Amino acid sequence: MPEPVKLYVYDLSNGMAKQMSLQLTGRQIDGIWHTSIVVFGKEIFYGQGIDITAPGRSHHGNPLHIVDLGTTSIDEETFNEYLDEMREHYTADKYHLLDFNCNSFTNDCAAFLTGGSIPDFIKDLPSDFLSTPFGAALRPTIDAMYRRPGAMSPSQPTPATTTTPNPELAASILQAVAAQAQQGMAPASASTAPLQATESLVAPFHPVTNSASLQSLLRTHKAVVVNFSDLITCPPCRVIAPVYEQLAHEKGVKTNSGVGAAFAKIDLSTPSGKALGAEWSVRVMPTFMFFLDGKKISEMKGADANELRSQIDLLLFQAYPPHPHTSLSLPAMQSLSLNPILFTQVPALDTVTSKLASFIDSANWPPNVTQSQAEVKQVLSSAVLPYLKSRSNTPPASASPLMLTSWAKVTATLAQVLPLESLFPLVDMWRLALLDSNVATWCAGALQSALNTTPLIIFMTKVTSIASAPRAYLLTLLRLLSNAFSSSVLAPQLLLGQTRALMTAVLVPALLHDDAGVRTAAASLVFNAAAFLQKGRVDAVRSGGGSGKKDIEDEDWEVEIASAVVEAIDREKANEDVVHRLAACLGCLLRLSPFYESQMSSLLQVLQAKSILKSKLTPGGCGTNGVSKKEAKKLVEEIGDKLCP
Repeated sequence: MPEPVKLYVYDLSNGMAKQMSLQLTGRQIDGIWHTSIVVFGKEIFYGQGIDITAPGRSHHGNPLHIVDLGTTSIDEETFNEYLDEMREHYTADKYHLLDFNCNSFTNDCAAFLTGGSIPDFIKDLPSDFLSTPFGAALRPTIDAMYRRPGAMSPSQPTPATTTTPNPELAASILQAVAAQAQQGMAPASASTAPLQATESLVAPFHPVTNSASLQSLLRTHKAVVVNFSDLITCPPCRVIAPVYEQLAHEKGVKTNSGVGAAFAKIDLSTPSGKALGAEWSVRVMPTFMFFLDGKKISEMKGADANELRSQIDLLLFQAYPPHPHTSLSLPAMQSLSLNPILFTQVPALDTVTSKLASFIDSANWPPNVTQSQAEVKQVLSSAVLPYLKSRSNTPPASASPLMLTSWAKVTATLAQVLPLESLFPLVDMWRLALLDSNVATWCAGALQSALNTTPLIIFMTKVTSIASAPRAYLLTLLRLLSNAFSSSVLAPQLLLGQTRALMTAVLVPALLHDDAGVRTAAASLVFNAAAFLQKGRVDAVRSGGGSGKKDIEDEDWEVEIASAVVEAIDREKANEDVVHRLAACLGCLLRLSPFYESQMSSLLQVLQAKSILKSKLTPGGCGTNGVSKKEAKKLVEEIGDKLCP
């Protein structure tokens, strides 16, 4: 009779990851996941070796989630024999918080029992974390916690102390999570001695101990490299092992681009390893096999480091062929700064606050509004105004979450009470505040947790018609949204879901506005959005290929924006700066675009983008003599000649 298989999921951070990850890493991480396999009335997990307890009775308490992994037809006796063999592999000294942990064990068990795997959000957490600057900086600290004396020490990023916002806090969180993760059923030791790990586990390897787990790895990764070796009896295996580890660090799957190979080791000294070696006809040690889309495409025998690197590079080239634009010479695009265009001018803050206060005093205050006029003005004058003034100090002051929460509540109240033409001073205050990374990070968190009450959402939803929106409000809103791209944490939030739809509804008609100032601000905003995409693509190519930030790349949206930009360039007859920014935006949308061949190229032909760009260089195309600034002229020519078919 089939036996149900469950996955118990626990959060080792006890909620700290969910609360603090966005601020520390720039990415929302909901938990540091520990998992156990529950089958045959037992909960089995890996920490101080393999432990077994009654379901829900481990030292981790009650699971946060229970995932149904399906059923198994394997009998309990066979599974117990499998666990006995696994105990030789999953020992306490091999534990590593990122590379070889409880989730490695449960994924292996899931493959053996069901032929499947544990959920991706659990498996991908280490690479997710390491793909952030914070995680990369902490990698040496984590490795140091687990490295055995004499183990290979691969080159690493800058130590965490130079990039971590709060290194003491980060260290304490790491120690707490590590202690909780590796604690077994016995009481945890009070020793602070470094945890031990074997040399073979200081790289991002995927554990493979049976045929089912290997097949699961091949199904879930486009490119896979497998090393069959025996470090105990094979000297060439020991020689090539550090090289293989280094290549795994360099060319392993990177979450931010999705590009890279999965690296696995199969230990031929163990019974299960010998069985896998026999299954794949391995007769020489070491043997490396290279898989693409689940199929073996090549094999290498022996310990030739140069040949191994070449084979891995070839595998990655076949899996992720470079974008055709990488072969183009685009000096103007390459020299283009991808830093956002920001609006940093500070107005007379007392005047702005007084103007807003006068609007509040003259407003018809509905009785159902929970905040009084006096309370609103008190927050603005005693908290917001002093904060904005202190931004000119050296170093500038940062906003507190308490103040921002109060200010957001006031903003929601004023958006309900004041007419649109009276809100622009409030929008301008937030424009300045977004240059503070703490404010931008807070807004990013608010967008994720309380979308409709976030100031950015409130301000955008107030605009029901661009044509009828007051110029001052629209201009200030576009500048505020441009400043939002100063933050690498907030910027991606503007390019996702409802927030992107609202921004697009404001942006696209503003590109064609009658007012030159509005068009300039809109051109700045659309450049910032495209430059953020381009930056992700360039970084992905530099790190080994790929098409950039896949979660924010959206074909339909990018086609819509490209169409609007081409039309805006065509209509712009007077302002050379606007043409320059729009052309730069178009170049960023096109260069390295994952959608260039599928839609963008044909779209540009239909829109006659090349001739429109070229027309801007001729007399009357933009001003009396056409675009004349040297850098703008070169950029327009290059995009027209090389990126537009």
